[in-house]
Amino acid sequence: MYYYDSKTRRAVPKQEWVNGVTEEDPDYWERNTQMDISDEQQQRGNIEAIREAFNLTEGLHVLQWMVGCDWDNDTEEISGFSKFAFDGEDFVSLDWDTQTYVAARPQALALKQKWERIGEGVRHKNQLIHFCVVWLKKIVRSVEKMLTRKELPLVWFLQKSSSSPVTCLATGFYPDRAMLFWAKDGKELEEDVGEILPNHDGTFQSSVSLDLSSVPTEDWGRYSCVFQLSGVKDDLITKLDPGLIRSNEKKLTPVIVAVSVSLVVAGVVLIRK
Repeated sequence: MYYYDSKTRRAVPKQEWVNGVTEEDPDYWERNTQMDISDEQQQRGNIEAIREAFNLTEGLHVLQWMVGCDWDNDTEEISGFSKFAFDGEDFVSLDWDTQTYVAARPQALALKQKWERIGEGVRHKNQLIHFCVVWLKKIVRSVEKMLTRKELPLVWFLQKSSSSPVTCLATGFYPDRAMLFWAKDGKELEEDVGEILPNHDGTFQSSVSLDLSSVPTEDWGRYSCVFQLSGVKDDLITKLDPGLIRSNEKKLTPVIVAVSVSLVVAGVVLIRK
């Protein structure tokens, strides 16, 4: 959800929803960029100190830092962790209760003593409580809204020509956990299952095509396009009506579907070839 490296030297979001969490704090990314630059310098110093402790003068070495917090929203209990590894092996870690450090290797003793002498454990624990947990709660609230968001699609029937397959297009739905398929007399046809594709506005679309060239027009009413959205109990069933099919020769008009659930309408642009 968040990324920084020493080449770009910029903190950037890696998930679209992160912008929703930070939009009320316009200085968030610049402030965190400066914090990351400071952390980068600090970690450079740490890795040099560790190399000296191991008497290493050359070669590639890796310092890893895993830091985070836990929050129980039922009991409001908070805990955190901060662990360092050097070249893939545990090196030193924070003891949450005592606010001291535990050296996993003899070479970590000097760093442990230095951090305890300057009160790094106390500072680090306070940072986790007042920064990490605050953002964890904000993220949980934001993700909950995202996960419970439901938007049903607009449904269209399209046909390139009178001899072409009929395409059912469902667009503007959210989330992407959905299915679109054709049914005959209420039974699913397994000829085509729609692939889900993203729209530019964060919603999704899907389409399925059905060859009806050998079916008499008067029997087309036996066919329907069925849309199923995860978390929505009722299927969105649109009966095929030849009068609702739009082709290159006809003006594009959306199929109006009455549903018993809340519908958020998204703007749609259809491009005619």
